Amino acid sequence: MSARRIATKDTESWPLRTRRFCGQTLSVLSVLCGLLSVSLVAQGKPDRSTPPALGAAPQLNLPQIQKRTLSNGLPVWLIEAHAVPLVQVNLLIKAGASDDPAGKYGVSSLTAAMLDEGAGTRTALQIADEAEFLGANLVTTSGFDASAIRLNVPVSRLKEGLALMADVALRPTFPTEELERVRKERLTALLQAKDDPASVAPLAFARTVFGASHRYGTGAVGTETTLKAFTAADLKTFHTAMYQPANATLIAIGDIQAADAIAQLEAQFGKWPNGAAVQRRLPPAASPVAARQITIVDIPGAAQSQIRIGGVGVPRSTADYFPIEVMNTILGGSFTSRLNQNLREEHQYAYGAGSRFDMRLTPGPFFATAGVQTDKTAEALREFFKELNGIRQPIAADELTKAKNYVALSFPGEFETLGDLASHVEEMVIYSLPDTYFADYVRNIQAVTSAAVQKGASTYIQPEKFAVVVVGDRKVIEPGIRALNLGPVRVVSVDEGIAQ
Repeated sequence: MSARRIATKDTESWPLRTRRFCGQTLSVLSVLCGLLSVSLVAQGKPDRSTPPALGAAPQLNLPQIQKRTLSNGLPVWLIEAHAVPLVQVNLLIKAGASDDPAGKYGVSSLTAAMLDEGAGTRTALQIADEAEFLGANLVTTSGFDASAIRLNVPVSRLKEGLALMADVALRPTFPTEELERVRKERLTALLQAKDDPASVAPLAFARTVFGASHRYGTGAVGTETTLKAFTAADLKTFHTAMYQPANATLIAIGDIQAADAIAQLEAQFGKWPNGAAVQRRLPPAASPVAARQITIVDIPGAAQSQIRIGGVGVPRSTADYFPIEVMNTILGGSFTSRLNQNLREEHQYAYGAGSRFDMRLTPGPFFATAGVQTDKTAEALREFFKELNGIRQPIAADELTKAKNYVALSFPGEFETLGDLASHVEEMVIYSLPDTYFADYVRNIQAVTSAAVQKGASTYIQPEKFAVVVVGDRKVIEPGIRALNLGPVRVVSVDEGIAQ
């Protein structure tokens, strides 16, 4: 049956007025299409010989942050954003894995994970059920520099959502049965990670660069030994010491009026008492790697080799932040970066390759990384060092412009949701960034010069002093790695590499 007959059959049952209207509409469309065709012919073919010129990067205009304080001294950073009837409330705690006492690595992470496993009079299931009933999303999280309780809730349910959030944040019960369940989950995850080169590589790299005694040398969740030893009393002690108004900030963003929001926050958090003065235990800056060394972590039969190359990086407070951002975009911070184009596009050694400066309150790691074909491990290492050395040379003007545009044009996309905006405000609080930091971000990126990028690369990218960690099948990869003569090679087991 022809398309014309199908259309006729389908419309025969329509009311007469509708058929007349559709017929008139189709006639008008036919005339318009004819006119458009004539217009396109008159104009000629579009010019596709060159891409359209890029316009100026859009300026990010964020709503004003209103700063208030509750009666107990708890700071509140508030932003009114009325586009959608939602509210994001984050309680930021200035305590994370960096604050873990020696011998108790992982206590901050486990404390945060246990907050919603029982609080006030509610069990873990009751907390989950109530959050679902409210249409809310309530999560707890912890990193190296801070922990947070984050609530996203319809504005019509803000009062109930805040009551639930306050219980979780201020009155966790750390029930024994839930602690045992979470402990087993984490121990199981650590055990499973030993068979996964992609999970072993970051742990072995951190241990190699920072050592066993430095906090950054051990993962945020801790080790098998510390996890097995934690008690509910340990978590309560950490919570009492670090979770208090003097060490916290409330961030509220969404469809709210400032006065009403402050009243609701005061009702739930205003009576939260301060305890003893908070003593943060931030780790000192680690010593840089003295000379290049290669560590092979043996996983027999591994399908790929996981490579990490780098050393001690910079703190978030570095004055070179913007040149480093541009430089790393060129090196390995984007799909069209040198590392990815080399290892993925040109040589097909890896599905993806990149690099990152993990900036914390004190200097975290810098690393270049990729998962590569086992039989191309040595070749991939050669290409890694080609790019790490190459980035120290002067940057061409067009490559510099491309990198700056990539960062500048993608930056507004980081503020699409209330949660995104709240996370960036958290960053301002944790790292004491100025109020105009994000409004000035694009301007500061565009101001980066080639000389500043080269200076940053020469200062922070020193391949001759980088640790090289390769996790893979030793029997296959060791001969080729040794033949490169990159430096002394040591071979360790997984247990030796991550020292759990």
